[in-house]
Amino acid sequence: MKKLLDTGNLIVVVLTIILFIVAIFLKGFTKDLLLEAGVLLVSIKLIFFANKQIIFDREVMSRFDELKKEIENLKK
Repeated sequence: MKKLLDTGNLIVVVLTIILFIVAIFLKGFTKDLLLEAGVLLVSIKLIFFANKQIIFDREVMSRFDELKKEIENLKK
C-alpha cells in the first residue's frame, strides 16, 4: 500500500492539530477559532497538494525514462 504521508508531513499535521486543540482551550469558542481552523485546513491542504505533486512528478519521470529507453532502442 502506498504511504499517504511521509514522516515529516505527518509530524506537521499532528503538531498543527495539537496547536489547534490548545488554541480552542486557550481562546475558547470565539471568532478567533475560525482563524485557527483556517490555519489548520490550509496547512493540511498544502501538505496534501505537495504530496499529490510528488506523485505526479514520479509518474512523469517514469514516462520520460520509458521514452528514453525506447529512443535508445530505436537508435540501435
